[in-house]
Amino acid sequence: MDGLTDHAQRNRAFWNELSDTYQADHGPDLARHGAAWGVWQIPEDEIHALGDVAGKDVLELGCGAAQWSIALAQRGARLVGLDLSERQLEHARALMAEAGLDFPLVHASAEAVPYADASFDLIFCDHGAMVFADPRRTVPEAARLLRDNGLLVFSMHTPIADICWPPDSEQVTDQLRLNYYELNVVDVGESQHVEFQLPYGEWIRLFRANGLVVEDLIELRPEADAVSTYRTEADREWARKWPMEHIWKIRRERDQDH
Repeated sequence: MDGLTDHAQRNRAFWNELSDTYQADHGPDLARHGAAWGVWQIPEDEIHALGDVAGKDVLELGCGAAQWSIALAQRGARLVGLDLSERQLEHARALMAEAGLDFPLVHASAEAVPYADASFDLIFCDHGAMVFADPRRTVPEAARLLRDNGLLVFSMHTPIADICWPPDSEQVTDQLRLNYYELNVVDVGESQHVEFQLPYGEWIRLFRANGLVVEDLIELRPEADAVSTYRTEADREWARKWPMEHIWKIRRERDQDH
């Protein structure tokens, strides 16, 4: 891939190196739950963020090993899985073969998707490319790719969690530690990868500037006995008091010229 931004190059190298370990640690749980959101794998059948996907053209941004895409393809969607990491896509091809499925896997950045305008009814990710790519690039790109009335749905950590999570800690705290108004590139400590976040108002203004309307903001609260391959019991107790993750559900406005 030519023309990658500096952060995209860093994230590609990071995920190519991490992929095998990540899939060993989390892949079986992701595959078992299929269509489920966030680090506590809350089922889509409880959240209803995506709606009925049967017969729809769907793009997953940052598909990893395509556990989500496989689950939605089994529900009748026409999937395209996109990822920046070629190693993640190798895992995806293996899982697709096991599932007896065949849909396109695209090695590209979510900041520059090689598809024509208005190609998709639904674009989504679960802690995927909308976290690891610049939203000032991905939101306009998603708006370009969506058909009229199409949905952009993505999960990520909340700004609340990010300002309570200092880069020198593995654990989220119960104190406001970072400057909310300066959220942009998230400081992830010694890691070589790059994550992004915006204050709530900036997210909404960015959506509106690209013809997108917020339909819902779903704050994910784990059950009292929820377990995660990503987070500790202490994190779970934090997330039961304050929103650690949420899902943006955004709809592309109909073209008023038609």
